[in-house]
Amino acid sequence: MWWWSSSSKGRSNLERFLLGVTPKPPSLSFPQGKEEIEYFRLGDLWSCYDEQSAYGFGSHVDLNNGETVMQYYVPYLSAIQIHTIKPSLMSRSLSEVVESESSECWSDSESEKLLSRSLSNDSSKTWDAVSEDSAFDPDGMLLLRDRLGYLDFKYIERDPPYKRVPLTDKINELAEKHPGLMNLRSIDMSPASWMAVAWYPIYHIPSCKNEKDLTTGFLTYHTLSSSFQDNVVEGDLSNNKVKEETECCVVNKRIPLPPFGLAAYKMQGDLWGKTGFDQDRLVYLQSAADSWLKQLNVDHHDYNFFVNSNF
Repeated sequence: MWWWSSSSKGRSNLERFLLGVTPKPPSLSFPQGKEEIEYFRLGDLWSCYDEQSAYGFGSHVDLNNGETVMQYYVPYLSAIQIHTIKPSLMSRSLSEVVESESSECWSDSESEKLLSRSLSNDSSKTWDAVSEDSAFDPDGMLLLRDRLGYLDFKYIERDPPYKRVPLTDKINELAEKHPGLMNLRSIDMSPASWMAVAWYPIYHIPSCKNEKDLTTGFLTYHTLSSSFQDNVVEGDLSNNKVKEETECCVVNKRIPLPPFGLAAYKMQGDLWGKTGFDQDRLVYLQSAADSWLKQLNVDHHDYNFFVNSNF
């Protein structure tokens, strides 16, 4: 992975955090010709957050005074957008969706119309294959749909952190009305499918004072589609099936979903950007998140709050 440290002295605070928040759902596969197509199910992805949602995620942080603490965070679902390759895999009419007072939640194929404005002037290479003119001519919607797929589900969290429930609980709540959140496969979703996870700090061990960067929160962006996984699968490559044993099954391979974008909140010191490499990474990942949201024409409440709070 591109952020792994090549130094023999170990990884930085930022590297350890990014690796730790990378979910790795078990890889499933099916034959297609002479090749095996790897994919994961959304239900297995959410299982990666079960323990973190219940007890928190701990990441080692090296302090400037030479000490090391274990900083714990709770993951919250900040946003999710699912574009399916085929229509109506999990869509429901807008009237069937119960919206909370301060959150956006819908699954409506009519929302495709909003995507006609999704191409920004500084689009990255991800969407270079789509002409900017296609957003304004009669055939543009077809081209856009071919590229982005059908917007079947979207959720944007707007509640303040103290009103939120951990990621697993929120997914279970949403899945009651949208079972596709558990059943869809990564190969069912287009490259425009993504989610954002907010990581808020809760405590650190041992306790210490005057470390402002231990209050830093993070927002990580992850793809949900097989299209951006680049066939990266971790585990035993000699067998790409799930081995059945008498009492359990051993998963040989997993699909890592590293953050492609990042935003930070209350980053006031240098704990997370001690090296030039880390500083470059922070700039790159925030730029990638910003570009992604602009291209999909998404007003992401948490992103706006995180970025604006640093000024």
